[in-house]
Amino acid sequence: MLSPSRLSAPLLLLAPMEGLLDEILRDVLTRNTFFAATGSSAYDWAVTEFIRVSGSLLPARCFTRIAPELHNASRTRSGVKVRVQLLGSDPTCMADNAYRLAALGPAGIDLNFGCPAPTVNRHRGGAVLLDEPELLYQIAREVSAAVGGRMPFTAKMRLGVQDKLRAVEAAQALAEGGAEMLVVHARTKAEGYKPPAHWPWIARVAEGVPIPVVANGEIWNLGDYRRCQAESGMQDVMIGRGAVADPFLAAHIRNATAGHESRDLDAEWQALQPVLVDFWQAVQRKVEPRHAPGRLKQWLNLLQRTYPQAGQLFLQVRPLRTIAEVDPLLKTAA
Repeated sequence: MLSPSRLSAPLLLLAPMEGLLDEILRDVLTRNTFFAATGSSAYDWAVTEFIRVSGSLLPARCFTRIAPELHNASRTRSGVKVRVQLLGSDPTCMADNAYRLAALGPAGIDLNFGCPAPTVNRHRGGAVLLDEPELLYQIAREVSAAVGGRMPFTAKMRLGVQDKLRAVEAAQALAEGGAEMLVVHARTKAEGYKPPAHWPWIARVAEGVPIPVVANGEIWNLGDYRRCQAESGMQDVMIGRGAVADPFLAAHIRNATAGHESRDLDAEWQALQPVLVDFWQAVQRKVEPRHAPGRLKQWLNLLQRTYPQAGQLFLQVRPLRTIAEVDPLLKTAA
């Protein structure tokens, strides 16, 4: 396993998070605001929320609705590449939709075998398929053939459904089917998002496949990153809730890798405030007015894990129901 002293240029990926990390937050979290001091790019790439494939060939608008970055060479406004994620269980239908998606020029195509949501799983999507390695192989093989090497082809998985006994077998099926990289969320479907993440199991998966593996799960801070790296042997990580709770986390990891670990949370909060206002305005342009305050509360609720000031603002915003009530508080905060 790698030691921190040998760590250099980790691959940092921004995770897909259904109902949270949409194009608005992708734009926000990949901004240079959070990475200007690192001297490097932001995340290496981001992955969209999943697009459900369930028996029909989707029109182009279904792909661009989830990934509007397809209109911008599949990049966020700051230039971070965006890969588009598909979810489904029919190999032929998945392949047909991957072929149509490929024509739109995504930065890559990713397959979702990690979603633990009961509604998705009941319809044979996401992590529930991990008990069927042969089906995983068929899906990966047909999608790989449809993509035809025109762009990167990756997959995201968990360690299993109820247990971890078939984790390596599932990973091998995806690799043999043509996936070029695996992101492994270090929990089973049944474990959902409950701590802990089982990072040593990622090492077992990585030992069983001939393709790169990226660690995912329960990385909230630099200490978590280092423990994940030590236990999994992976320096490359995908960050989800941790990135939303701490928009500077990826920059902090990059700085620490370069030997600079200090950070000023008060200064970060100051830099974050105008970004919050931009986020709030973007949310209002996208969703119905009655839903907009909920989106802001959702982000502030996670931000308070890192910034006490976010907790104070969250307490003020929490009882509010209208845009008119929220606006003055955001203007004051900025």
